[in-house]
Amino acid sequence: MPLDIKLKERLLAKCIEIKEEAEANSLAAMNDAQQSANEYGAPRDRYDSFRAQMMRKRDMLAQQLSAVEEELRYLRQIKPATIYTKVEAGALVKLDTQTLYIMAGIGKLEVDNQAFYVVSPVVPLVTAMKDLKKGDSFTFRGTTMKILEIC
Repeated sequence: MPLDIKLKERLLAKCIEIKEEAEANSLAAMNDAQQSANEYGAPRDRYDSFRAQMMRKRDMLAQQLSAVEEELRYLRQIKPATIYTKVEAGALVKLDTQTLYIMAGIGKLEVDNQAFYVVSPVVPLVTAMKDLKKGDSFTFRGTTMKILEIC
């Protein structure tokens, strides 16, 4: 399957959908922890830490929610219509071993019955091929790979 803008748009939409689901799940879990703490009421004695545990859990989930919201803001700023000629953030890169979409650390996605790996621009593999162009080869952890296509 050739790489094109429509494919990048579908991949980006799938990534945004995944992050929106994570955002909803984090918000629901955070609200559940808050509700559990509220329903429990005041501590029964000084050794009763259930309410404090629920509040810590809520705070941890709030931090996770904040991180997901930041990733969503970043994903919504990506312009899939941009065509890239070298490996950089926003590029869809087909190697002889796999296809990478360089934008955020999401992992493996299936689109059109094909596997894609959505990775952050700072992962070691992307760093090893930064600024390379179509047709270039590089070695990563003892394996030589070739860039077949960039979009």
